[in-house]
Amino acid sequence: MNYLLRGIGVVTAVGMISLLSFSLPSPSGEARGDGGSDTLPKLTHKNWQQECASCHIAYAPAFLPKASWRRVMGGLDQHFGENASLDPVTQADILRFLEANAADAGTSRMGNRVMRDIGPKDAPLRVTETRWFVRKHDEVSRAVWSRKAVGSAANCAACHRQAEQGVFDEDTVNIPK
Repeated sequence: MNYLLRGIGVVTAVGMISLLSFSLPSPSGEARGDGGSDTLPKLTHKNWQQECASCHIAYAPAFLPKASWRRVMGGLDQHFGENASLDPVTQADILRFLEANAADAGTSRMGNRVMRDIGPKDAPLRVTETRWFVRKHDEVSRAVWSRKAVGSAANCAACHRQAEQGVFDEDTVNIPK
């Protein structure tokens, strides 16, 4: 009986530690575990927010694998038709952050879902090119993407009003006319 009680205590302690570690922030600044099914953990990284969000939403690292982020950051001089070059120190800092929180880093459920549809050697350059994105938006017509208030599939915040906070739940979508 004494062994049984001790065993239950160990199992309970391990379970509590697991639950606590699931919600503690990781060294990369991302909280472990997501909120809802389409909610990303709140990320904070000064250079990523300052540099990437100066032109568009700072895309969640969990939307692409590490290899994709390397491609994006390695081609900033021709970043989707713009020169978004950064000084080498800032560029390396942002890349480290993106890699630490990428879809294949195992730090978020959203990233795990994105990776289900990406091959181990695949490195899509755009979030909108991922099979996960295409599947999640298959009911959205080309006409919606081309609306002036939307602009393109890359403009997450046009429909996902809480995209900046990492919320992409379908319940919060508001497609502009």
